This record gives sequence, C-alpha cells and structure tokens, in this order.
Amino acid sequence: MVFEPKYTITDKILNNISRIMAGREIIEQSKLIPKWELKLRKEARIHNAHSSTSIEGNKLTFEQVAALSESKEVIATEKDKKEVLNYLKALDSIPEYASKKTIDIKLFLKIHKTITIGTLRDNKDCGVFRNRQVFIGRRIFDGTSFKEIVEYMPPETKDVPRLTAKFLDWLNLDKTKEVNPVILAGIVHYEIARIHPFIDGNGRTARLMASLVLYKSGFDHRRFFALDDYYDENRPAYYAALKTAQINKGNITNWLEYFTDGVLYSINKVKDFIRKIGISPKIEDGERIELTQKQIKILERIQEKGKVSNKDLRDMFGITRQAILKEISKLINAKLIVLVGKGRNAYYKISEK
Repeated sequence: MVFEPKYTITDKILNNISRIMAGREIIEQSKLIPKWELKLRKEARIHNAHSSTSIEGNKLTFEQVAALSESKEVIATEKDKKEVLNYLKALDSIPEYASKKTIDIKLFLKIHKTITIGTLRDNKDCGVFRNRQVFIGRRIFDGTSFKEIVEYMPPETKDVPRLTAKFLDWLNLDKTKEVNPVILAGIVHYEIARIHPFIDGNGRTARLMASLVLYKSGFDHRRFFALDDYYDENRPAYYAALKTAQINKGNITNWLEYFTDGVLYSINKVKDFIRKIGISPKIEDGERIELTQKQIKILERIQEKGKVSNKDLRDMFGITRQAILKEISKLINAKLIVLVGKGRNAYYKISEK
C-alpha cells in the first residue's frame, strides 16, 4: 500500500501559505549587503540548534550555543555540548544532503547518526532503526508514587523499516515535488515523528528533515529561517499539535495549520529584520556595498525615528560635523538616504526611490 498523507487545505492553511509566499517574496527581492546575509544565516543556525535541542531537554542557553558555534569553551555536561555540536554539524551538512538526487534510507540513517552519535547510551543505536518498542510518556505523582502515563505509542518495531521505506518512496516521487514546499515540510516533520523510527533523536531528526526539504525545494536556499524557535517558545502547543492527528484518525490538517503558523512566524521575523536593517542600495546591476557599523546604526536610527538631523547624529556618536558627513556621504551616494531641506531645519530620511 502506497503512503498517502491525509489532510485538507483549509482557509487558515491557504491564508498562511499566501502570507508566507508574500513575505518570502519581500525577503527574496531584498538586496542585503553580504554582512547582513551572513548575520541572518548565522543567527538562524544558532537559533535552530538551540531550540531543537532545548525541546528535548538540553540545558544550554542560547548564549552557550552561540559560543559553541564559534568553538569557544562552555561549562556544561559533555552530553549537552555534544548534542548541540552534532545538530550544528547536521545543519551545516544540509547543502551536502540536498545535493543527493533522492533522500533514501541510507541518507536518512546518516542524518540520524550525525545528530545522535556520542549522545545515546549505546552508539550502536545511532544511525539504525530501533530494535525495541519505545513510547512517549510523562511521569505523574498520584499521591503515593510516580506513575508513567503513555502519551503516544508509536508503530511496532517490526513495522518501522517498511513504514519508513514507503514514506521515503513517496517523498521521492515526481508528483510529490509538486506539493507546496511548506506543506511538504510539515508532512515530513509529522510522519517522521509518527513512525518514531529510532530509539532516541526522533524529534531532532524530524525537524532537521523539514529544514532539508525547505532547502532542497529552494524555499529556504539562503537558510534564513529558524523554524524551531516557534516550537520551543510554546512546547505544550507543539506537542498538542502533533497529537491532533491521533485524535483525528491520522488526518494532519490541524498539524499543518499549526506548522504553517510556525513558518509564517519565522518569515515575519526575517522580514521585519530586513525592513529595519536590510535596506537595498539603489545601484545599477544590483551591486552591493559594505557599510560601517556607524552607517548601519545611522540607518537603524532613521528607520526608528523617521528622520534625523545632522546634530542628532553628532550627538549620537559624539563626533564632529566633518566626521558625521563622511559617514553620511556614502549613504547618500548609494541612494539609501536623502537630505531634505536646508540649514538648521534640514534632516535625513530613508530614500523612497
């Protein structure tokens, strides 16, 4: 029997997709200077690594993850550090994974091994399907003792290879490539979580695979989006959304509504950043310029206030009129800002041309 996801494109999903595509178009058309492209990509990498591991109980702070990403020393357990370093490595490997013609079982297991090696009780469980039954549960105290409550019982162990193969076969079909990439990423995320093919690391693998699908489809080719932040900010909502398919007999419509909410959230964060910082120089042939830190702060201040005077900027940096004119001249020549008026009433604003 061929795998076939069950869902309906509701008005909410359609509205989210419409807003996602409109937001992405703004991002794609922006001519960010290289420095800010690198900043967005770097921050998305750190946010994804922090959030995806934090969801699973990793105790490292965002600042510690950022330090680890720059090969700095961090005081934490070896397991926590290894989990983050593994996920960073998997994120960095997405272009390599995407270069493969298909996402087959061999690649799927390789991704899991990259994410989990050195973090499980037995390394033999890394990069292989589980060989025993697992479940998702929580411990509660009933007044006399702790009891384990089963929240979700995944498919039987013997069925995992077959279910995974069927799913990956579907994923690699030509007709599947016609599915909207956001919807497809949501299906991938959910189905891996549902099959729960590994002893541990299923959530991280599901989230990494969703990011891979978005990159491979060209949707997130610049790697700006930190989808995992949305899940980590409200974990109960994340788990509740995953459970809706159980309640709805395998129909993942509610999950996709939640998932597209998350993608829109990430798109809006990048879009807002670009509107604030990523102002496109009006230069022929899309040539980009490199700005100094002072020039970037000048743009931020004008964006924030709407307009600023020469005196405002001199006071801001504590520098002379001649020094501030040197910084401003490059922004004017690049047609990023314009001077309005003369004398004491003159001010600078963002160019609208």
